[in-house]
Amino acid sequence: MQERYHPMLQTFLLGLIIGLTGALVPGPTLVATINSSARGGWSTGPRVMAGHAVVEAAIFLLIIIGLGSVNALQEYTAFIAAVGGIALLVFGFLTIRGAGNAMPEGKTEQAVTNPYLAGALTSVSNPYFWMWWFSVGSALVLAAAQKAFPFALAFLIGHWSADFGWYTIVSTSVHQGRRVFDERVYAWILRGCGAFLLVFGAYYLATAFAWISAC
Repeated sequence: MQERYHPMLQTFLLGLIIGLTGALVPGPTLVATINSSARGGWSTGPRVMAGHAVVEAAIFLLIIIGLGSVNALQEYTAFIAAVGGIALLVFGFLTIRGAGNAMPEGKTEQAVTNPYLAGALTSVSNPYFWMWWFSVGSALVLAAAQKAFPFALAFLIGHWSADFGWYTIVSTSVHQGRRVFDERVYAWILRGCGAFLLVFGAYYLATAFAWISAC
């Protein structure tokens, strides 16, 4: 039991950190949260994330169901690591490049007033969301599932912890009439997230090359 605890915790922390790098990047879901938080209160963020999480749970289940056999998946370790590594490098580069003008702002119009529905609709309508799940997300879930299903679940729970935590901070700050971050601080945080994605992407690629060399 103790031998499995630390790898499981590492998988959870990986999901948490990777999830945070995605949650911090401005997008339609964040704008919907900002728009609704002044009237909806601190709980707007968690409610928006609940709708977002329903969509992600469906994608997660499709990935797991599509595995067929985890044992058969062992043959594709290098491929999964390579895809995940390349995707992490791309998203890391894009995060750093866009950090300078990424301060999130709300809009006066609000198309969806229900926060649960807003979380779901802004997720499925965001191309970045699908790009992330079809590359980084699916690769990391598959890598975790190679160990066992609970590891994939630990990754997802870590990912959701980042989403719910960050969006609760956003909705609470907006409701109290405060900005979440100074623009320059926010930009440097995004650059730090991008740097982490680059480092972890390089690690994944190195893992892929090492596995290929060992064969």
